[in-house]
Amino acid sequence: MKRLDLKQSKMVLLSMALAATVFCGPVRAEERALVIARDMDINSLDPARAWCDTCQIYNTSVYEQLVTLDKDNKVAPVLAKSWEANKDQTQFTFKLDPAAKFSDGSPVEAKDVKWSFERLKNIKGNGAFLADPITSIDTPDAQTVIIHLSAPNSEFLNQVAAGFLAVINSDVATAAGALSDVTAVNKDTSENWFLTHSAGSGPFVLASYEPNAELRLKRNEKYWRKAPAVPEVVFRQVKDAVAQAQMLQSGSADIAMQIDPETAKTLAGSKIVVEQVPSYNFVYIALSPGAKANTVKLTPEVREAISIAIDRTSLIDFTLGGAGRPMATPIPLGFPGGDGHEIPAYNPARAKELLAKAGGAGGFTLKSIYPDMNVYGVDLSLMMQKIQQDLSKVGIKVELSPVPFANWREAANGDHIPLTTVFFAPDFYGTSQYIDVFGLSEGSVWAKRAGAATDPSIINKETGKLLKQALAAPTTAEADKLWFEAGQQMAKDRIIIPMVSPNLILAHSPDVKGMRYSACCNLPLAEISN
Repeated sequence: MKRLDLKQSKMVLLSMALAATVFCGPVRAEERALVIARDMDINSLDPARAWCDTCQIYNTSVYEQLVTLDKDNKVAPVLAKSWEANKDQTQFTFKLDPAAKFSDGSPVEAKDVKWSFERLKNIKGNGAFLADPITSIDTPDAQTVIIHLSAPNSEFLNQVAAGFLAVINSDVATAAGALSDVTAVNKDTSENWFLTHSAGSGPFVLASYEPNAELRLKRNEKYWRKAPAVPEVVFRQVKDAVAQAQMLQSGSADIAMQIDPETAKTLAGSKIVVEQVPSYNFVYIALSPGAKANTVKLTPEVREAISIAIDRTSLIDFTLGGAGRPMATPIPLGFPGGDGHEIPAYNPARAKELLAKAGGAGGFTLKSIYPDMNVYGVDLSLMMQKIQQDLSKVGIKVELSPVPFANWREAANGDHIPLTTVFFAPDFYGTSQYIDVFGLSEGSVWAKRAGAATDPSIINKETGKLLKQALAAPTTAEADKLWFEAGQQMAKDRIIIPMVSPNLILAHSPDVKGMRYSACCNLPLAEISN
């Protein structure tokens, strides 16, 4: 081939550049990667094993579910274009959209749904509880999925919208060592493959992942619905809220996901958009009547005294600068049965009376072990110091012991903890999960942690009955009444005493549009443009 001299080479390059401008046009402003600063908590990129807040975003951006939730938390179609349930809500039939395609161009079929749901159940990861009620799945044709449940479940559609019930391309994943049968828990060898590949039908595909550094997604060029506005999304590992804010101000990040109220104040007056929206997350204290270290019996009267001896309004101001809402029962505000409960009034005088009647007028000591963490903008140590001050005013001395989360879990499940604090975020939009965890039915998470084996008086048989009735309720209105009653029961037990539902702070550059908080997806990436 004849070589060109320098002048000729420059002319050729100039001509190519001009041609590119004429035929391709200039690069549009929105054709730029969206950079998100976030403290990533990823444990896996395998939808059946993933269990984290970042995982919810990933699972609903790279994979898709049969249905999703819209901005009003109403069920909306995704892979399923229609669905119906039998009268007792034990059988759900989904008709898949024939246009649905995986990122390799192959159709999404009923066999993929069946394989994915069975795999979630048999992998036995944290999200397996969502699939455990499924007894069998029929696929009479490529577009029909019939799911049979072991008991009525009025929340099943909401559960199906959860990111952990992602539909995977079964042919591609099986070739990579993924299994869906009962041997999956021990013989599935695909987890490492999922760290470098994806097999979904979502608006994005996995580009690359560097643990503790970066997660990069790129647009699915074969996406079967409306293409996302951004060509690439880059999550950067940034643990500190101050560092996230600095990245926003410098322009090196478009979105910061964990800005706390104090850090948000530093962004005032800048071009950065800062919005506060109510969240479904909450922080609570918990009492364990069966804890080995108890110096007095934590009777219902003592538990009520502890609850009303805490100034919740002052606590929210102290920890969050007022950026949160008090709660009365461990059901999120905005969830069925969560609203309308009376917030316990701060009343130290009444607390002293209750303690005197219970024989605790002389005061006593409560040992408190809790995770040494900052969660949803709440510094748990700071919160417990405030609670320590409040309880000291009624004669209760609290010994504070902040520990790593793993040590806290060991203590809570071992000899139990007289007084602790911890946090909870929803796994799906539905109230049953809160009654399962906090309802004090025999064998439940907090019945065990509160020491029911030592003090069986804390068992509440009513919440389990209400749970079954609500899941079998024929209408939403009837179910909501039962969820509310279950909330009343949990509030009256005063084992789980919610302190605050922190507001979520959405901080982003002014160019970012369409950012919102979602009950099922955390952050719907496909709706965002920059």
